[in-house]
Amino acid sequence: MPKKNDENNDVLVQKNEEIEKLEEMLAAVLHYLSNDEIEEIDIEYLLEKTDNLREWWESYREKNKKELEDEIKKSLNRLSLEELENIREQIKNKNG
Repeated sequence: MPKKNDENNDVLVQKNEEIEKLEEMLAAVLHYLSNDEIEEIDIEYLLEKTDNLREWWESYREKNKKELEDEIKKSLNRLSLEELENIREQIKNKNG
């Protein structure tokens, strides 16, 4: 039984560490956005200068890839033949 408690504690510690990292990234982003001297938001700057933000963003995008694929599949029937052909051509160029 103690093994299960140890596993649960490890998961909780890992989740807490993840939350702390997310809080730090959010604080850094909000600090940047709240700077009155910034006239244009530079996303690349944020990704580069905020520790772990780029890695988190790439991971987040990868997790949501399936959702994006499903959304595209559902919308295909609303596209014209020309639009579908353009998409097919883009896919061929990407693969070939």
